[in-house]
Amino acid sequence: QKLKIFKKWVIGKATLNELARETKKSVSTLQRIFKNFMDYPPLPRPDPNSNCHLTIDGTYFKNNFCVLVYCDNRLKKRQYFRVVDQECWYNYMTDLEYLKQVGLNVVSITSDGQKGLIKAVKDVFPKAIHQRCIIHIQRMALIYLTRFPKTEAGITLRYWVRKLHLVENYEQKYYWIAEFEGWCGKYDLFLKERSVSFSGRKWYTHKLLRRTRSLIKNALPNMFHYLDNFNIQKSTNGLESQFSYLKNTLKIHRGLSKENRESFVRWYYYFKGQN
Repeated sequence: QKLKIFKKWVIGKATLNELARETKKSVSTLQRIFKNFMDYPPLPRPDPNSNCHLTIDGTYFKNNFCVLVYCDNRLKKRQYFRVVDQECWYNYMTDLEYLKQVGLNVVSITSDGQKGLIKAVKDVFPKAIHQRCIIHIQRMALIYLTRFPKTEAGITLRYWVRKLHLVENYEQKYYWIAEFEGWCGKYDLFLKERSVSFSGRKWYTHKLLRRTRSLIKNALPNMFHYLDNFNIQKSTNGLESQFSYLKNTLKIHRGLSKENRESFVRWYYYFKGQN
């Protein structure tokens, strides 16, 4: 009974005051009950999988803590998560080494391309396929291009960037790549244009267009692996939506100490895993 009450509080279905009225217990009594649970949070229990396709992402919370989550697309299970201080190579490498030891063979990962994660995957699972998150590439490119580009090159590229998430087969893939490469060829000289200040300092006139081109070129080798295997997710959107729910729920419970926030996250994912 106590665990059920605690669960309603953690997943945001009731506040302390609402639970106090419902259970006819005082708020201080509920706080003492909840403290026992918060002092002993559950640990994630990964399931062995020799053909594991992971979606990996991290998110930051206020007061300098970060949650890294590893979701198994094939088993439809959150295999692991950990509260850390930051997204970095060491934290990702530590988690992947642990997952390897408990029986996960990672065949592919889907991520937003965080450099520390890419290096960690290469170190621990060197043969794993890396799928770049299509939505992340698209979002960053649209930020660089702005909502209303002022050049023909910008307008054209923005049109094709907005089509990126609609690629669902090989024909559409090759067509999209051909259009992008055609754009690169057509506007190559345009992108080399430089501006000069009165002091003689030079810079590329179309910096944001060049940045968008580099973003897509660097990601292109790893943009369409999801067409080869339906277990490979094309984006990390599923995890990002989970992060939004977690952050909104945690906002309800303002005032938790850092240790209690970490315990809260563990309990939150434990209960969500049951669902």
